[in-house]
Amino acid sequence: MDPLELFKEWYLEEKTLSGAALPGACCLTTLGLDNFPNSRFVSLKEIKNGAFIITGLTDSRKGQEIAVDNKVALAFWWPCSAKQVRVQGVAVPIDPEEAAVYFAERDTAAQLVSVISRQGAPLGDYDKMHEALREALAAGKHRQVARPEGWGGYAITPARIELMRFSETRLHHRNLYEQKDGQWVQQQLQP
Repeated sequence: MDPLELFKEWYLEEKTLSGAALPGACCLTTLGLDNFPNSRFVSLKEIKNGAFIITGLTDSRKGQEIAVDNKVALAFWWPCSAKQVRVQGVAVPIDPEEAAVYFAERDTAAQLVSVISRQGAPLGDYDKMHEALREALAAGKHRQVARPEGWGGYAITPARIELMRFSETRLHHRNLYEQKDGQWVQQQLQP
């Protein structure tokens, strides 16, 4: 079975069972510029052309790290359906036109935060930034927010996908799929 199709089934199951606002929330891990692993939560937008699509500021720490080493990992934890998915793959930037479409889908506040904030940079005055957001929201209620230059996304093409179903006996069902010569090779793993 194609692990991407199985992933989509599991995703829909968790979305249905949990009713979660962000069922695509996942942990993205990169190799930090200081050679320490660096993890943060991001939101999966979709699977497109066999790749996991995530978006955000490409000049942020994650973007800088991906620019140096584009081997990344994603981890999904779905407690309602008792499943976990781990992905290892290679991240490449998506086209600016695609990024513009994803940016337009964001709510206005999220768009404006991407414009007024330098994600991850030191913050001197939170109240001042909050006021800037409030003013931007008030001024731009009926305007379209332009995508900032440093906002884009990545297509993560998986090299490995591990799908695990939890069991009350702790004998979890783990299946590893690896790309070999353009084909998925499946191997069951011990819990």
